[in-house]
Amino acid sequence: MSANSVPVTYAAPPTFLSSDHWKQFQAAFLAQLPLQNIHWKSASRPSIRTIQQLNIKLVPIDSVRDEQTTQIPLTVIERPLLNLYIVVCEDNEAYKNVVRKQIKDWHSSVIQRKGQEWLILYMDRPDTKATAPSFFQVKASVLDKIKADFNVDKRDRCVQIAWSPTFDNPATWVDVITKVKEGLLSAFDASVTQREDEVKRSENQRQMPGWNFCTFFILKESLASSFEGVGLYEDALLQYDELEASFYQVLREKNLSWFGTLISPGPNDDSLPLLSTTKKPYRDLILANTISVFDFRVYLVARQCTLLGRVGKVVEVGRKTIAFLSAFGKRLLEAKETIPLGFVESWIYSSALSVVEQCDHWASELQLEESSVAAFDAIKGELLELARHQLDTLGVQLRYLPLKSPFSTSSFLLPEELSQLVDASDYSVTQPDLLSSLKDKEAFFDLYIKLTNRAIERYAKARRRKFALKLHGSLAALDVHRGRLPTALQTFTSLPAHYAPHEWTSLESLALFEAMATHSRLERAKDTEWIHILLAFLKSYVNSAENELLIQAEDKASYIQTLVDALRYAADELGADLLHTDDDMLTVQIYDKNVETAGTQDGSYLDVVVTNHLPCDMPADEVIVILTGPETEKLRYSAKIDTLMPGNTTLKLFCAMPSSGTHVLDSTEIRIRKLILQQQCRRNSGPTQNARLLKDLPVLVHVPKDLRALSVSARQPDSIELGQPPQLLVSLLTGRNLLSSAKLKLSSSSGAQFDCKSAILHGRDTSTFELQEHSITLKDVDKDAVISFLVPYTEAPAFQALTVIMDVEYTTSSEPDLRRVLRTARLVPTSLPVAVNVQDFFRGSKLFSQFTVSTTSHQFVRIRSAELSVIGDNPDGVEIEGCAGARDSIITVTPVQPGNFLFRLISKHGSVRDPLRLTITYRMLRDEVEVLVKHAIDHMATESQVKPTDVPFLVNAVLSVLEADSSWIEPYVVTDILRVPEIDIPDKLTSRLPMALQEKCREVLEYGWREICIPVDVPRMNIIAAARIRIPSDPFGQAGSQPSKRVPLYAGQPIPAELTITTSFHWGGGNETKDKAYRMRFDVEELIKEWLVGGRKRGEFLAKDGATYTMAITLIALHHGELPLPKVAVTPLPLAGEYAMGSLALPSTETYQMHGAEKILVLPRGGRSTFILDMGTDTAS
Repeated sequence: MSANSVPVTYAAPPTFLSSDHWKQFQAAFLAQLPLQNIHWKSASRPSIRTIQQLNIKLVPIDSVRDEQTTQIPLTVIERPLLNLYIVVCEDNEAYKNVVRKQIKDWHSSVIQRKGQEWLILYMDRPDTKATAPSFFQVKASVLDKIKADFNVDKRDRCVQIAWSPTFDNPATWVDVITKVKEGLLSAFDASVTQREDEVKRSENQRQMPGWNFCTFFILKESLASSFEGVGLYEDALLQYDELEASFYQVLREKNLSWFGTLISPGPNDDSLPLLSTTKKPYRDLILANTISVFDFRVYLVARQCTLLGRVGKVVEVGRKTIAFLSAFGKRLLEAKETIPLGFVESWIYSSALSVVEQCDHWASELQLEESSVAAFDAIKGELLELARHQLDTLGVQLRYLPLKSPFSTSSFLLPEELSQLVDASDYSVTQPDLLSSLKDKEAFFDLYIKLTNRAIERYAKARRRKFALKLHGSLAALDVHRGRLPTALQTFTSLPAHYAPHEWTSLESLALFEAMATHSRLERAKDTEWIHILLAFLKSYVNSAENELLIQAEDKASYIQTLVDALRYAADELGADLLHTDDDMLTVQIYDKNVETAGTQDGSYLDVVVTNHLPCDMPADEVIVILTGPETEKLRYSAKIDTLMPGNTTLKLFCAMPSSGTHVLDSTEIRIRKLILQQQCRRNSGPTQNARLLKDLPVLVHVPKDLRALSVSARQPDSIELGQPPQLLVSLLTGRNLLSSAKLKLSSSSGAQFDCKSAILHGRDTSTFELQEHSITLKDVDKDAVISFLVPYTEAPAFQALTVIMDVEYTTSSEPDLRRVLRTARLVPTSLPVAVNVQDFFRGSKLFSQFTVSTTSHQFVRIRSAELSVIGDNPDGVEIEGCAGARDSIITVTPVQPGNFLFRLISKHGSVRDPLRLTITYRMLRDEVEVLVKHAIDHMATESQVKPTDVPFLVNAVLSVLEADSSWIEPYVVTDILRVPEIDIPDKLTSRLPMALQEKCREVLEYGWREICIPVDVPRMNIIAAARIRIPSDPFGQAGSQPSKRVPLYAGQPIPAELTITTSFHWGGGNETKDKAYRMRFDVEELIKEWLVGGRKRGEFLAKDGATYTMAITLIALHHGELPLPKVAVTPLPLAGEYAMGSLALPSTETYQMHGAEKILVLPRGGRSTFILDMGTDTAS
């Protein structure tokens, strides 16, 4: 997109112009063009304008005509802005006598031209040079003379260029190009300023007589053309925008005397390209004041769009032409009597298509950004749709198209005008496509579909889904009109899926409305497809505002009522239940989130509000609310109804399932015959979602526990024996119900499998039951009965707790036709509540075993007894004796305080081969208190102090208080008396309850105990060594003497002592090892702070069963006081042969110190010591 060429005149001596040097110079000068990056700073503009490129056309000065030859305002660049004079002279005398006069004549002529600059270009020719000194002197002399003669205003208008045969050195032209730019800018700025002053002066004379808008337009347009000529398209566009504003002001003043008629249609005016400025002599018409308003507006828009196209704003071109065609098209229709029939539609149609074509041509020369490409496709789609709207108007007038939406809504004509029938021969149009299509209906349809698909394609590329889908709907409406109903139905039913995500409810309702109408015209049965279409339409109907509905129904309420009635009959004819989700015409909300228990039967009531958003009654049969709990537990609340009136309806729903706890609203259902309208209420949020919206939060519903309802529980059995297959104690409490039948099923999400067929009845209940592989069936069970079973199961080793899911399906004798289902999940710990550690101490033929019992959780454990016994007939004759304290009182094991139990084993025949069993009788403190409270309140009920029906509620109240306040635990552990904190019960029970608890405290201790049986293996020890260091009563006397009291021992005194080591093989195995021997090593510990050990501190000896090794040692106490004797370590030696007890492995050995508890009193050493102290001398003497 290049600008026009700016004329620049040149002059020179005739001899130079006729020489080859001029041709070389001219070619070299033109090679420097176009001029680049010319920065124009105008005083009337705040910012610098940059002319990117500017072409120059060199013309002889004699060929330029005089300015006064025309009165029509020309652009400022149509006349030369710069005049060049080329001087070739190296002789000072020649300059003075000849050249100066030539330059002066030229200078006198150019300075008289307004708005033009001049420049003298002095050429330094080497072929005319003299000797070097003379040459420089002459050159400087001639150039200085030229500057002195002609630079009269102190502005340098002389520039020198060195002659070169080729002029190919860019540096040669730097000064010349700079001076040329300065001269052009100076002239251009002066000319623009002068022309702007003329425009302002003309505009200020607007209200004066004789002022002519057309003359003003030509004058201001010359300024715009000047800017356009140098590439300042934005400034040129601003001039046309101001002209457009001036024209609108003329329109407001209703002063159109400078124009002809509104429109004078010429040949092909309805089909010529809109943006062409050469299709008519517009400037001549404007100057003659005979141009019509139509032609003037077309010319003005064409000039504006041309400039927009040159700056690459093709999107703005589309927007401007759409606004112009729409607004001026309506204006032309106001004068439809003066224009041929169909002219406006043909003109808009042709203009829109020509603008698309022209914009594509401009865009092909640009590199549009991705965002601009989408906007460009969108604006082309709007232009194509505008052209398609003209086909709507023509088609409706010809009755090719029906007079209804969507064909009749886009026309500029009034409804009464559009409804008039027109024959194709009455139209006077010249557009070829329209000419052929108006006479042939099928050709019209082909053109209509082709143009619509073009617009759809543009919208799709621009991601304008709504506009594209709307046109798809119009094609479907065309299919309906043409009788292609199956295709139309397919299109209408597919469109709502695209509308719904964008909440285009008005378009969605229209498409569904047309789909139902098409379905009816096809006379198809009202099947599942029709029901889905109808429900989607009703949903879009309730989600649309009244003024947004596009359906063509006179009485919408009656129309909706007809559809609802048809829906009921269609739902009744379905072969199976039909589930429809996400329906908004009927909504169910929970009125009260606190559920109310039924009281006289198992179950609960839930209050809900059903809202009918339709303007008519809605037939319905049942309302259902589904609540979900843990482990896929579901509660189904329902109520039978007949009709839902418009607005809110409050209902009380009943659920026969006796569940309790906090549940989540999962879904709601409304049944209409075999149609189920379901609404999902739980929304899944993604892992990357940081915060939920309030409407997406789950609805929590609290179902209270009905203490008189049927319940089922699971726990560990009362007696657990390690090493045996695990069992689960499952208990069924009938409550108020007299059961006719009950079927219990067990399952687990932890992977455990339950063997119900091998279950064992626990307790003395005599109810009839039947064991199946996966269930247990009970028959005729009384009220308030508790039936328990021990059910074996396969253990899931990866879990410390077992999730047990218990499903009970039962019927009662009072309601034999109502089948209730209870689903309960319990987390049963599979690990033991206590942990047991054992520590063994060998003492000759005796074994002392200490068992430490600690709790594995945060709960307190009450242990009544711990017994160690032999499993089997005790062939080894083992005697076991426990500490008396372990059987006399209850021990409470806490998380910080374990319990210890000590047992003594006496084995007469050596090691014990049969395992032992440790039996711990325990119960959890929580269970003990719960049983205590229940028995005390049951006792109060037997004495008529409490109603039997209030017992469960009173027990629950007391336990709740005990759970909330733990201050009673420590006093109860110490005194076994339960003191209940302050509780909200009737005053008459406040004083009686503590007494009842105290009375039942001792009695209840016999109930609720559990057992854990743990197998215990007796360890083996090959060698037991008993070491002893003995100091005689008189270690300094004769051997055999026995003094009446121990002789005093003193620190530092050598004390004789005796070391004895007795070995036993009693716990090492059978009798075959007792006759063997083994080499051992002893080592006396040296306590360097207390004793010095003299003699043989380390040595070896031969160990035999029952043998004693004796050796004398000497001890020296290092200080006085009660001192413990040194310890002796005895270890086996790794020897082979007869002293290895028949094995290469080291035998196990345990050494105990027989003197470990003894201490020796050592006295301080007696005697007298003399010390001499220097007290100093008397300094006074």
